[in-house]
Amino acid sequence: MTEDWLSARARDAEASVAGGFDLSLCVREQIHRLGGVQSYGTLLAVAPESGLVDTAAENAEALLGVAAEDLVGRPVTGVLGAEDWAEALEASAEGDSMAVTLPVTAGAPGRLSDFDLSVHRREGLVVLEFEPRDAADAFQFAGFYQGVRRALRGLRSADTVIDCCRAAVGEVRRLTGYDRVVAYRFDGVDGPGEVVAEDVQDGWEPWLGLWFPATDIPPQARRLYEENWIRVICDVDDPTAQLHPPLRPATDAPLDLSGSALRTVSGFHLEYLRNIGVRSSMSVSLMREGRLWGLIACHGARPTWLAPEVRSACELFGAAFSMQLSAIEERERADALESSGRNAAAVAEMLTEDVGTALTRHDEAVRELVSADGVLLVRGGRVSAVGVAAPQELADLLGRYAAAAAPGGVWSTDRLPELLAADGAAPSATASCPAGVLLLSLGPGDYLAWARAERPMPREWAADPARPVLVGPRGERLTPRGSGAVFRSMIRGRSLPWSARDEAAALELRRLLTGLVLRHADALGLLNDELRMTNLDLDSFAHVAAHDLKEPLRGIANAATFTLEDAGDGLDATSVRRLQTMQRLAARMDDLLNSLLHYARMGRTGLRREDVALDDVVDAALEVAGPRLAEEGVRVVRPAALPRVRADPDRIYEVLVNLLVNAAKYAADRPDRKVEIAMEDAVAPGAETAAPAVVVRDNGIGIPPDRQEEVFDLFRRLHGPHERGGGTGVGLAVVRRIVERHGGRLWLAGVPGEGTAFYFTLGDDSPGGTGG
Repeated sequence: MTEDWLSARARDAEASVAGGFDLSLCVREQIHRLGGVQSYGTLLAVAPESGLVDTAAENAEALLGVAAEDLVGRPVTGVLGAEDWAEALEASAEGDSMAVTLPVTAGAPGRLSDFDLSVHRREGLVVLEFEPRDAADAFQFAGFYQGVRRALRGLRSADTVIDCCRAAVGEVRRLTGYDRVVAYRFDGVDGPGEVVAEDVQDGWEPWLGLWFPATDIPPQARRLYEENWIRVICDVDDPTAQLHPPLRPATDAPLDLSGSALRTVSGFHLEYLRNIGVRSSMSVSLMREGRLWGLIACHGARPTWLAPEVRSACELFGAAFSMQLSAIEERERADALESSGRNAAAVAEMLTEDVGTALTRHDEAVRELVSADGVLLVRGGRVSAVGVAAPQELADLLGRYAAAAAPGGVWSTDRLPELLAADGAAPSATASCPAGVLLLSLGPGDYLAWARAERPMPREWAADPARPVLVGPRGERLTPRGSGAVFRSMIRGRSLPWSARDEAAALELRRLLTGLVLRHADALGLLNDELRMTNLDLDSFAHVAAHDLKEPLRGIANAATFTLEDAGDGLDATSVRRLQTMQRLAARMDDLLNSLLHYARMGRTGLRREDVALDDVVDAALEVAGPRLAEEGVRVVRPAALPRVRADPDRIYEVLVNLLVNAAKYAADRPDRKVEIAMEDAVAPGAETAAPAVVVRDNGIGIPPDRQEEVFDLFRRLHGPHERGGGTGVGLAVVRRIVERHGGRLWLAGVPGEGTAFYFTLGDDSPGGTGG
C-alpha cells in the first residue's frame, strides 16, 4: 500500500466524517434507529386507529407540500387520499414487516404528485414511504422483468455454488448497471467474508478471492440483512432528511426503521463506502436455512436510484438465488451419499466384531473413509482412540457436542480450539486437541469421532483483520479496502473443512452399523431432513408468491368495482353480472392467498414452548368457538381438569379453535349434539405402543375412511365452498403443521354418521408425547 494511494482515498474519506473512528461504537450502533431517511423520498409514520401522523421526515414539505411539524398530530388524509389510506391500512393489516407498494397521487391541495407508496408496520404504526414516480418507470420495468426472467434461467443452468454465484453477479450487473457486483460468502454466522465471484467495470480494482474482516458487516447489520433482503443506498453524499420529532414520546427513542427502504445510512458505513471509491450501492441477502449465507453487493461510481418495482424484482431474484444454492447443495449431498455408500459398506463389513476392537484393527480404513488423521470411539464410558490424543476431559467435552447433534445427524467443525476456548474449556483441554472433528452420535453418551490435524491456510485480506482501523492525522480511521491494500496472513488452528461427502460417508456408516431395524429408521430420518429442506424452500416460495400476487389481485377487484360505480346504469345486465363475478372471484382468490400466507408462516415462525395449563388454552379457545357451538346446539364435554403440557400456547390455541369450529360446522342432525375434549392414551397409526394424546371427539356427520387423509391436504374440502359454513380448506392443514412443528402427530378416527375424533400429540417433552 503506497502513501499516494492512501492520500487519494483514505484521506478523502477521513475528511468526510468528523472525529475518530471508534470501532466499538460502530459495532454497538443502532443502525435501525438513526432518526432519518434518504432524501430522495419522504416518510410518515401514522397511528392506524386514529389516522394521525406520529412522525414525519423533515423533507415532507419539499415532496408533499406540508412541513413536518404541521403534519405531526394531524390526519394523514391531509396529504393522502382517504381511499389510498384505507388501502394502505388493508395492505399492512397482517402486521408483516415486508413492505407492500402502491401507486398513489399524494400531497397538499395544489401540490399533488405521483408517488410509489411503500407500506409496512413497525412499533404499532403504519410506516408510509413516498418515492416520486416517473411515468416512464412502468415501461422500463417491463423490459427489466424480461431481464429478470433471463437471469433466473441462467441460474437454473448452474451446476455448482461458484457457477451459480458467477452467473448471478453477471446477471445482476447487466440488470442494474452498477460498476461492480460481487458475491460475498460469510465464513460462519459471525465470521469474515470472501468474494467468491465478481463482475466489474474496466478500471475498477478486482476483489475476487479477497477476504474482508468480520467487523466490516457488524452483527446488527447482519440481523437487518436477515429481516430485509435488499438494501439500497442511492448516494453517499445524500443529505439525510431528519425525522420529526427526533424521539417518539411513546418510546423515548427514534422510530425503528428496520423495515424501511429509505432508512438513512450510518456515518461509519458512509466513510467505508467513500473509502472504497463508491457513490451508490445495493446489497441483496442470500439466505440458507433462515440464516445469512452471503450477499450480492453492488457498487456504483454515480448516484443510482432504483424504483420500488426494480428493488422488488432484485429481492425476488435474491430469493430465487438462495433457493438455487440450497438445491445445488442438496444435489451435491445426494451425489456424495451415492459415491460414499460403497466405501462405508466396505468399512462396516470390517467392524462386524466388537466395534472397539475392530476399530483398532482396521483404523486405517476407518480414517480413510473421511480422510481423517485419527479416530475416537466413546462407548459405554470406554474411550478407544487411534491417531489422536484423547484425554478424558476432551472426550467429555466432545460428548456434549455429540449430544447436541440432531438425532441421526452429524456435528462437525474445522476450528475446535476456537469453540472450546469460547465455551470456557480449560487450556489443558485445548492444548493438544485436534483442529477439526466430525462427530457421529451412536446413542446417549456414545459417539464416533474423526479428527483432523491443523492445516495452516494462506489467506489474502482486503485489510489487516487485526487492524481494521488505523491512526491518521485526525485519529483512528477505517483502513482502505481493496486489492491495493492486500494483507496476507496464515490462518492457524484450523483443519481442512469437512465436506458434504465426508458427512454423507459418516451417516452411511452409522446406518450400516445400527442393524436392519435402525437402518430403516435412519433412512426415514434422512428423508425427513430432505423433506424439511424442501418444505423450507416451498414455504419461502409460497410466502413470496402469495405476497406478490395480492397487489395485482387487488387491482383487478378495484378495477371491477370502479367500472360498476362509474358506469352506473349504462351497462347491460350481462356486463354487470360478469363484473360482479370478477369481484366475487377476486375476493375468493384473496381469501385463498391469505390462507396460503398463513400456512407458509406456520413453517417460518419459531415456537415459544412453555409450561401451559391445557385448561386455560381450552377456555380461551371456547371464547371464540363457543358461540358457534352454541348456535349449532353442540354441548361441550370436558373433564374436571386437564394436564399441563409443554407447548406454544398461541399455536395450541389455534389448533383447538380449528377443531372445535369444525365440530360445530359438521354437527349431525340429532338431538344430543356434543363435542368432548380429553387427554387419553392412544395408539397412532403405525405405532406399536400407546402414548398420551389430546383428543377432540364429536358425534357429527363423520368422515368416510377412504377420505380421512384428504382433509389434511391444503385447500381440500369434502363439501362445496359454500356448504357447512364455507372456508378455504386450509384449517386442518395448518393444524397438522403446528402439531408437527411441536414434534407431534395428528390423526383422526371415526365412522360416517357417528362422529369423528381428532388426536394430536406434542412431542417427547410434553405429556402429549409423539405417540410413535
